[in-house]
Amino acid sequence: MIEQQHPVDSTAIFERLWNITKELRQKIDARFELQPDPSTKDLQTYKAQVGAAHGSLNTFTGKEINWLVHSWLREPQSGFCNMHLTIWLGSHIRVPHLAFAFATVPHLFFYIDYIARSDLFTDLDYLDRYYEPANERYLSFTNDERFQQYISKTLYIRQVQSQTSLCYTSPVTEETIAALSSVAHEMIDRWLVWVDEAEPVPESERAALAQRDLIMRRAIAERDPDNKIAVRLFGEQMTDKLVRSLWGADRIISH
Repeated sequence: MIEQQHPVDSTAIFERLWNITKELRQKIDARFELQPDPSTKDLQTYKAQVGAAHGSLNTFTGKEINWLVHSWLREPQSGFCNMHLTIWLGSHIRVPHLAFAFATVPHLFFYIDYIARSDLFTDLDYLDRYYEPANERYLSFTNDERFQQYISKTLYIRQVQSQTSLCYTSPVTEETIAALSSVAHEMIDRWLVWVDEAEPVPESERAALAQRDLIMRRAIAERDPDNKIAVRLFGEQMTDKLVRSLWGADRIISH
């Protein structure tokens, strides 16, 4: 999609989408105590050695959240931008992780999902508790002609998406942005209730859950097909640092 697009000024839509992520972050900050991890301090602002691409990547951790990434990347000449807010919970509870990704390519793209932490084939209580509530909204998007479902060509990316994940493209309009904002807040509000109501994971099971989380977080970051775009914009060395930061390879604060 990036290769096919023509130069367009996406500044206004970037600001709109980034403000939505900041609204979501405000809800996170109101509920959790977080501190920035020093490993990404030098990525708060970064730019390409050649060209106009630039971005910001910030990571946080806390007692209840193992790893949080809030980031954006822009290439103004093409109109491309993307941004992420991903919240990876600690192993003290088994509530799904929460992921938001918004982009302009130059039309609107978004991915919102609850990342499962149990086997949905066999853990039917988990399926019913955390995914049935999102099923109706998922179905409503499939029937909305303004949105076209985006299917990744990368096998692992499709594998980690839940069956209620919202992964769509659409024209950039007031209506589609409003719909995106509405469902994003709906997803995080539901998730915050789950966190508050969650039963603790037995101590004997926490290490295995934490290891599973780490494997997933690393694989998602390393297998993201957009990494090829980052290599073109920033080079292999910077891209490797960005990818490592997404999954916390060089984190300084451990939990």
